[in-house]
Amino acid sequence: MDPKFIALVDQLAPKLQGLLAMPPLTNGNLSHEMPSSGVYLFTESGRHFYVGRSNDLRGRYGRHCRPGATHRQAAFAFQLARERTGRTVAAYRPGENSRAGLMLIPEFAEAFTAAKARIREMEYRCVEETDQNRQALLEIYCAVVLATPYNDFGTH
Repeated sequence: MDPKFIALVDQLAPKLQGLLAMPPLTNGNLSHEMPSSGVYLFTESGRHFYVGRSNDLRGRYGRHCRPGATHRQAAFAFQLARERTGRTVAAYRPGENSRAGLMLIPEFAEAFTAAKARIREMEYRCVEETDQNRQALLEIYCAVVLATPYNDFGTH
């Protein structure tokens, strides 16, 4: 394996340990000392659900769960709403099963709002990572190791 890649990979396990060691935050009570850039984790009842990465961790948290966050901003909440309503097949063309189409269905819109509230109650942890390549690898590494069910690295 290439030494440059090995150098990136060697730092993933310690970063994951740092992420898991962070005291969890909930309900938007984010520390003023939290890093601005890195990888984050949502956990509920001891079960790790979703890993993400951002160069604006505080802002990204809000886009996942604040009441005004849209279906384009709150991807995790959108996945939870899909699951709750049984509308799990994604559509990438305009229509009833598209993101915009689903938001016009009252039952789905209510499930989306409830999902954002649920996410606000989840434990939130983050770890700093400013190197963009290592940040991308760390997101994938954490999702694989923690077996987070709502991470999807598929393309469409």
